[in-house]
Amino acid sequence: MINITLKDGSVIQYEGGVTALDIAKDISMGLARVALAAEVDGKVVDLNTPIDRDCQLNILTFDDKGGREAFWHTSSHIMAQAVKELFPNAKLAIGPAIDNGFYYDFDVGRPFTPEDLEAIEKEMRKIVKEDLKLERFELPRDEAIEYMREKGELYKVELIEDLPEDEHISFYRQGDFVDLCAGPHIPSTGKVKAFKLLSVAGAYWRGDEKNKMLQRIYGTSFTKKSHLDEYLERLEEAKKRDHRKLGRELDLFSIQDEGPGFPFFHPKGMVIRNILEDFWRKEHARAGYQEIKTPIILNRDLWIRSGHWDHYQENMYFTKIDDMDYAVKPMNCPGSMLVYKRRIYSYRDLPLRMGELGLVHRHELSGALHGLMRVRCFTQDDAHIFMLPEQIKDEIIGVMDMVDYFYSIFGFKYHVELSTRPEDSMGSDEDWDRAIEALKEALNEKGMPYVINEGDGAFYGPKIDFHLEDCIGRTWQCGTIQLDFQMPERFDLTYVGADGEKHRPVMIHRVIFGSIERFIGILIEHFAGAFPTWIAPVQVKVMSITDRAMDYVNELANRLIELDMRVEVDTRNEKIGYKIREAQLEKVPYMLIVGDKEVESGKISVRSRGKGDLGTMEIDEFIARIQEEIDTKVID
Repeated sequence: MINITLKDGSVIQYEGGVTALDIAKDISMGLARVALAAEVDGKVVDLNTPIDRDCQLNILTFDDKGGREAFWHTSSHIMAQAVKELFPNAKLAIGPAIDNGFYYDFDVGRPFTPEDLEAIEKEMRKIVKEDLKLERFELPRDEAIEYMREKGELYKVELIEDLPEDEHISFYRQGDFVDLCAGPHIPSTGKVKAFKLLSVAGAYWRGDEKNKMLQRIYGTSFTKKSHLDEYLERLEEAKKRDHRKLGRELDLFSIQDEGPGFPFFHPKGMVIRNILEDFWRKEHARAGYQEIKTPIILNRDLWIRSGHWDHYQENMYFTKIDDMDYAVKPMNCPGSMLVYKRRIYSYRDLPLRMGELGLVHRHELSGALHGLMRVRCFTQDDAHIFMLPEQIKDEIIGVMDMVDYFYSIFGFKYHVELSTRPEDSMGSDEDWDRAIEALKEALNEKGMPYVINEGDGAFYGPKIDFHLEDCIGRTWQCGTIQLDFQMPERFDLTYVGADGEKHRPVMIHRVIFGSIERFIGILIEHFAGAFPTWIAPVQVKVMSITDRAMDYVNELANRLIELDMRVEVDTRNEKIGYKIREAQLEKVPYMLIVGDKEVESGKISVRSRGKGDLGTMEIDEFIARIQEEIDTKVID
């Protein structure tokens, strides 16, 4: 007799020979119809996996992450089968589930065309209609290699050869199509009724630019057509908000051929950047942070000591100075260590909070570069907090409060993930356990819901990641709190305790914006370029209707500029309707229209970007209105 404990805590008993799908049917036929996969003792498996022991069982649907991933993974296999039907000589690489869909990499000898994608979709519909069962089977490693070699799937052979020699290799069969795969998958192809192939891109085999370029097809799928339609509408909205497109149209930034991955900020983009940095400085000074600046290039010995040379070298840039090896910094923390070490601290001096808007450089593959979202140089709004062990919880909570304040200012909701020890890490189990527990305690004391992201911590410590949500439902990982017992040890950081002895401080690494460049890209897309008045590069555009109004226009503009408002004047000999339309395209929050009537009355006609014509106002009334918007950082 085996005991199956369900998600609600209830227990069902079976004599054996049962699958998760059998149990789903016993619970409810409705549940069985929407079930996609199962979670057995925390591991996601096929619904048809035999269960022969006591366990915790959770039936997964599309509403669950594991269910969605199995659904999208199966969708990638359906696409791969369709490609093989249409292009028999195509070689299969890999095809995982990803956020919001799936992809598959193929070696086909030429790029896929839009017509190819249409044909592949048509073939996929046939495969879905056939409702093919997905059946798992295993082979010994040698047999698996020979099996794939006979099929001509050399990329699969390479993958198998990298697996342990004594391991049995799993495959999935649907009809005549077989693919190397660890799974899990949904029971049959017939459940994937709503899908769309979205784009094609080049992708190096195994992400290595020394390897062959493959063709990657991206797609998405849903259990209902209405959900697919909603997602495609969001994608269209996202295209309109693309920060690269708006960055050009609004003249905010550019990426030049002379520096791929190295953004150029234009005057209007610098206004936004400076506003964010000024806001950051003001709030950090208020919270007791001291600002520092550390060099961009430091010698090899420093990066060996920090662990970056061993754990992060492939992402770094290097140079030689006086025949010695140096590296361009990918992170700011080692520089902060050296600033800390310049003097002796007492326990009374801690916590010590040091902030830095530090420019870092990281090597990214050219295919991964994406506007401001993925670049090769960016400014981190870094801070490092050195503290006593008993101060850990309060300092983490203080950072969490600051993150919450910053994101609320911009109107962002967010969720939290706790990332634990990765395989490539340094330090003792005891230190890692202490650090993870400290982060959990702070999250629990704040009452903040979180999910655990196993194995995704930094190499020197676990971290709390903040994923903010924009106005069309996309999430972006920005803020991070990393708790570190390793760096203080490696840099021999100390403070003098109450007992007069030297002790080791504990350290927090944290960012809020994450990357200034990336955060600006997120803001551009979140607001579709129509920034709130306090952030807008140009807050007011003053326009003349007649030549006689020019003096009044300039007088009005100068008055606003003296109040530190960002103003442009448009006295061109153009129709006022044309000027207004142009200002609307430039997404200026307020337009002041001045003609003979306004000159005579000493008033102004006001037009709002979002609300249209606001009528005639006294100048002081308008100034009070816009000043309040700026001071209170109103989000439209």
